[in-house]
Amino acid sequence: MEDIADNITQVRRKIATAAARRGEEPGNITVVGVSKNVPVKRMNAAIRAGITDIGENRVQEALKKYFDVEPVSWHFIGHLQRNKVKDVLTRFDLIHSLDRISLAKEIQKRAARLEMVVPCLVQVNVAGEESKFGISPAELKVFLQQIVSFPNIKVCGLMTIAPYCTDAEKVRPIFRRLREMFEDEDYPAGVSMQFLSMGMSGDFEVAVEEGANMVRIGTAIFGRRADSDK
Repeated sequence: MEDIADNITQVRRKIATAAARRGEEPGNITVVGVSKNVPVKRMNAAIRAGITDIGENRVQEALKKYFDVEPVSWHFIGHLQRNKVKDVLTRFDLIHSLDRISLAKEIQKRAARLEMVVPCLVQVNVAGEESKFGISPAELKVFLQQIVSFPNIKVCGLMTIAPYCTDAEKVRPIFRRLREMFEDEDYPAGVSMQFLSMGMSGDFEVAVEEGANMVRIGTAIFGRRADSDK
């Protein structure tokens, strides 16, 4: 599994360089290893090489691997269906994809039964792509006003998925817009803008330059898989 360790070293080096351009400490940036379609053996190799956070897009795949993976923080980064919430709450440490009130109601109901508070990021569709989930930037503040009425949900940041481009510079305005929203101080009490999750294998350096403190990296760590992230 030397390739994974080498890949992680390269990713961290690029993050450090990008962070320096912004005047940020690279240690403040969390690398979430995206393990969709990655076997347990390679996930564990990444964890042994220093990855402390794993991101899964699909609940069923995560459940099959969960107990065979070494201790790690689990992030749910895919579109979350309401009928999967019960499985996510008991296994994942952070949900990146809170994007609608109906989902918030289900999370609140399940979390209240478990007497837990669920950390969530709100997914914002900054680019307005019809193929992507997430609320629009214009809806964010109204959405947050609704979410703070749910005592078992804790909003602690924002997430976006930029359009796929071979030239990462083209998505810089997307990341910049989300960072501006992240830094807006006019949010309801109870909202904690702690995590700015943006950037994937093809554009994470630009995302870090624009202020991301959490990046979701699959291919650049694990190599290209079937149906891999870009």
